[in-house]
Amino acid sequence: MPVIDMPLEELKEYKGISPCPKDIDKFWDRAIDEMKAVDPQVEIKPADFTSDIADCYDMYFTGIGGARVYAKLLKPKNIKGKAPAIVQFHGYSMNSGDWSDKLAFAASGYIVAAMDCRGQGGKSRDAGGVGINTLKGHIIRGVDDGPDSLLFRKIFLDTAQLAYLVMAMDEVDENRVGCMGGSQGGALTLACASLVPEMKLAAPVYPFLSDYKRVWNMDLAKFAYEEIRDYLRRFDPTHENIDKFYETLAYIDIQNLTHRIKAEVLMFTGLMDEICPPSTQFAAYNKIVSKKDVIIYPDYGHEGLPMQSDKTYEFMKKL
Repeated sequence: MPVIDMPLEELKEYKGISPCPKDIDKFWDRAIDEMKAVDPQVEIKPADFTSDIADCYDMYFTGIGGARVYAKLLKPKNIKGKAPAIVQFHGYSMNSGDWSDKLAFAASGYIVAAMDCRGQGGKSRDAGGVGINTLKGHIIRGVDDGPDSLLFRKIFLDTAQLAYLVMAMDEVDENRVGCMGGSQGGALTLACASLVPEMKLAAPVYPFLSDYKRVWNMDLAKFAYEEIRDYLRRFDPTHENIDKFYETLAYIDIQNLTHRIKAEVLMFTGLMDEICPPSTQFAAYNKIVSKKDVIIYPDYGHEGLPMQSDKTYEFMKKL
């Protein structure tokens, strides 16, 4: 078969080349404390979409920095006792998707919360200035002002805040909560599981936001990662400050967080992925110390993976 990255045997051992800050855990522990100090001002109201299977709600909460974050919330009708729950995250620039694609889980008794990332294609507002899409440059947003200013620090914390809000719901069994998503959603799945040790299951699909230096070295800082190339060309054309650049991005590099995960993880990876190279995915996967497995698609890239949804559904039945 063609090879666009390392052989599989090397992928299984690869631990990444991007730097890892010595204070990575202190940084994120402090961030979680900051998040927990925020009054979320939760608002839940009936959605326009209706279903015979679940009650559907528009959910809003306030994240750090004052951003108003939106999530679709589905609760199965006639819940008896405490129900398991799933939090879902979407791909870069997209949104939480259609209500109907969440009904299979709701029909099986799961409460589902699907978040819109602030400033992207949904209803969550980016508190950085305007109330509509502010997508361009989310990876590098804040990089010149230090790690506390990084936008993805805030988005990672939004995932954790949503998870904790769901766990606190009267109908939810806080001991039976999982998270899932693909691409950016895969990265946010791993970030959420890293920041919420109570998370039981995590199912990331070809996760984004990992091993930025490796992406650059492979000349794949394009497509979803093109803003890295744009930043370096515009603001550091001679690479005088490139070490500082990667050292700052290291705080939002998921490979530097995944050692914190306690959940069981099932990852999906296509070996022909030129959007999120397999080595960057394995850099994050190989640092997970909890129970884990990866399903490999040798001939697939960053695209729909046959049976992935069914395998994720089966995996989440463990809740």
